Amino acid sequence: MTAPVESAPAAPGIVDDVRVLLDDAIEVYRDEPDAVAALSAQRRRLDEPLRIALVGRVKAGKSTLLNALVGERLAPTDAGECTRVVTWYRHGAVPRVALHPVDGAPRVLPVRRVEGALQLDLAGTPAEEVDRLVVDWPTGGLAAATLLDTPGISSLDVGNSARAWALLDEEELPGADAVVFLTRQMQPEDLDFLARFQEATGATGVHTTTITVLSRADEVGAGRVDALLAAQRVARRMSEDPAVRALSQAVVPVAGLVGLAGRMLRHRDFVTLHSLATADRAALDAMLLTADRFCRAEAPVPVSRELRVALLERLGLFGIRLAVALIRTGVPDAGALGDQLVRRSGLAELQRLLAVHFVRRSAALRAATAVRLVARLLRQRPLPAAGGLAAHLERIQVGSQELAELELLARSRAVDGPFPAGLRAEAERLLGADGPAPAERLGLAADAPADQVRSAATAALDRWRERADDPRATRATVDACEALVRCCESILAAPDGAPGSGTGPAQPAP
Repeated sequence: MTAPVESAPAAPGIVDDVRVLLDDAIEVYRDEPDAVAALSAQRRRLDEPLRIALVGRVKAGKSTLLNALVGERLAPTDAGECTRVVTWYRHGAVPRVALHPVDGAPRVLPVRRVEGALQLDLAGTPAEEVDRLVVDWPTGGLAAATLLDTPGISSLDVGNSARAWALLDEEELPGADAVVFLTRQMQPEDLDFLARFQEATGATGVHTTTITVLSRADEVGAGRVDALLAAQRVARRMSEDPAVRALSQAVVPVAGLVGLAGRMLRHRDFVTLHSLATADRAALDAMLLTADRFCRAEAPVPVSRELRVALLERLGLFGIRLAVALIRTGVPDAGALGDQLVRRSGLAELQRLLAVHFVRRSAALRAATAVRLVARLLRQRPLPAAGGLAAHLERIQVGSQELAELELLARSRAVDGPFPAGLRAEAERLLGADGPAPAERLGLAADAPADQVRSAATAALDRWRERADDPRATRATVDACEALVRCCESILAAPDGAPGSGTGPAQPAP
């Protein structure tokens, strides 16, 4: 089966510099307990996994997608009380569920599993009195990032919807570093939420911390076997919308239930599906027209109704159609079928995007969150003793290559962005939009030899120097081109070909 996304090694330079910055800020604000608490919590976050929130409308498939990403059925997918509160899923040595009330100390809840699925309940506590549930679970799927499952932003229950919007509160420490936004069709309220997330994170463009998922993608094509191809076309059109492009790094169609089935497929499931695939084709095709027909007690296939109902719950009608079609083409076993379902569902592509855009730059994202907190405190609570702290903050903001790249990426897709349309794709790739490794930045194969990487970096350096010297370019474009020059110089100067990770300008190549 597809392996879970692995975390990338932290960039010690920027993390260490920001840790010292937070220590300085704690000392400056030592007489303000709420500020010290916020800064101390942010300091701890530097050593914790990234926090990624799954946000979307009611019935968008957030919990199903979370389960698919984790590879286990942890998040409840029914309309029970637990779907009305924010729930954290994070890696832990032993299973543990804790309820954090709005007022009072957290308390541990019983851990129950029924037929392999984790059962959550609020133990009689009204949902409006719960700040969050925290689920610790020993699974590799949570090692790279903590996932936050949220109530629908368009819930008819105003209180439920507000809990998702509360993640955008600047003072809300449990807020997200990045967002996976699920939608079945982008609505004005969806764009408003993403714009609010941009405002709350203090970025000039939010697309660097947002990936949009066209969810339940199998329903786009009315559940036909080619439905995901139709969903890909819809996602492509959505991603080309200027309003969406400015607010999201990518748009990817995902059939979450199919992806989850692929992650959890077992040999007995394959045997059942194989029995269906080898039954009379016309009879099975007629059964697969509707769920009611598929689950009838009497059916012309050698599979009991009980097994068919269980299969429908795990894969859905589209998933069964797809699995049967794949087996008919020669897919030989459960492992191969699971991998095909994960890939064709869009889950594998989403995992890749999460790794490239979030996990592999998690240190810089967490550092940026901390820098924004210090900047906000200095702006909102200026103190006579804060002059040295402000200078330290400015040195990090000006000198850190990672933060400069994130900020420039954030501005690149704005209406008044610094790059002409013809240069934007190369510029974003050099800034790490397709991955932070030198070969990825230069558009080369991952195993490209060092001399090819150096040659490509030298050519890119010459191109961007020439563009920076263009007398017709605006000041913003010149500054952006000079930032890309420094990026190329950093690739050439680093012993291993990786851009520098500390603060301070990169040294030019000899």
